[in-house]
Amino acid sequence: MSAPTSTAALAAKNSRPIRLHQPLRFWLTVLQALLTCLLCAFLIVPMVMSILAGLTVNYFRGLSSGLTLHWIETVLTTYGDSVLASLYVAAATLAIVLLTGVPAGYALARSQTRLARLIEEMLVLPIALPGLASALAILAIYGGFRGFRNSLWFIVVGHVVFTLPFMVRSVAAICASIDLRTLEEGAASLGASFRQRCFTIVLPNAWPGVLAGALTVVTLSLGEFNLTWMLHTPDTKTLPVGLADAYASMRIEIGSAYTIIFFAITMPLLIAMQLLGARSRTPTGPGNSTTAQEHAP
Repeated sequence: MSAPTSTAALAAKNSRPIRLHQPLRFWLTVLQALLTCLLCAFLIVPMVMSILAGLTVNYFRGLSSGLTLHWIETVLTTYGDSVLASLYVAAATLAIVLLTGVPAGYALARSQTRLARLIEEMLVLPIALPGLASALAILAIYGGFRGFRNSLWFIVVGHVVFTLPFMVRSVAAICASIDLRTLEEGAASLGASFRQRCFTIVLPNAWPGVLAGALTVVTLSLGEFNLTWMLHTPDTKTLPVGLADAYASMRIEIGSAYTIIFFAITMPLLIAMQLLGARSRTPTGPGNSTTAQEHAP
């Protein structure tokens, strides 16, 4: 009996968590905090300097030259069309992606065939390819249509190609995670029509994925540069292209003012995405889900 007992005692001893000495644990915590602060400074300091450059009278003299909103007013007055163009392109892209991506994500989540998996993988190709390659393909196919080529809709096409996979994946993931197929079959067995199932079961349950995808699409569309730079014309310049031109050929204060406007537009969207992600990770009880019995006729 002594051999099994000693073996069990040895196994229990080996399974105990390794406890670090208090001084070593303290210095590891300090090192982690230091590395985190250095990484945050590496990411945040350039953005802060760029914002300050757009608010100072003279960047090279620094804050001693005084603060001003003149450069922001100059950008809005002279280059406000690029800001409006970006918002227009983002809104049009979102509308098209919602109309096409939500049904596609729902259909791919319900289908269990290999064809559906193949289509899902093919949708990711625009993300895997460089934006310049996608832009060249669009130019080769549709560049001959002059009226279309010189309009903002030409850029919208490129943005739809680039952002559609994000909406499809977001909706497909949420639909697969809550097993909408089972809920629909239960509602259908209780007499619910397709329209009733769509508006009372599918959309309410898939709404977090749709909202997350929509925020992602708008954020990516507003900030997309590579593809837009290839597709734009002097009359269809968007905010990222104008930002690059301002940094390349104008005063750095104007380019930094462009950056401030870009931050003002995109930061609320990024914060909303973080809040939505935190909310989606919050565990919910059985009473918070939309069931077939609740919406059956």
